[in-house]
Amino acid sequence: MRRLYFLAPDVKTAKTIVDELLLARIEVRYIHVLAREGTPMADLPEAGLSQKSDLVPALERGIAIGGMAGVVAGVVAVTFPPAGLVLGGGAILATGLTGAGVGAVMSSMIGVDVPNSRLKQFEEAIGSGKLLLMVDVPKDRVGEIQEKIRQHHPEAEIGGTEPTIPPFP
Repeated sequence: MRRLYFLAPDVKTAKTIVDELLLARIEVRYIHVLAREGTPMADLPEAGLSQKSDLVPALERGIAIGGMAGVVAGVVAVTFPPAGLVLGGGAILATGLTGAGVGAVMSSMIGVDVPNSRLKQFEEAIGSGKLLLMVDVPKDRVGEIQEKIRQHHPEAEIGGTEPTIPPFP
């Protein structure tokens, strides 16, 4: 899957684009619309927390860093065990998993409060009243969808393509 970004000048254009995407068999769960606060969204599929915030990248970093820290702690515990305690490989696995879990929880709490860094380039346009459409499409349909929008809506700006999207958008 690839995430496509489009800037629509108004709600009416965004609604028309969403309808055409639905007719092109893009499921509504793969379409996310972000607008300036206070913009009447009608029945447009509003972007959720994972699209608006840095939740997913923070979660990925937290799992990686927490897991590594847990493995290091497990290796230290196995190498220098407390008196009278015999530890094996299971201790390394347990501390690695615990570290990954704690890292995921802590970093996701921070990531929820941080605006999505991938959307920084669109902040000015959204602030001026444009609507950002984020559409997740299969790799083989990227060109088709971009061309459809380009032909039917020359007023919409194509904002680029993200090479991959999170596994659970």
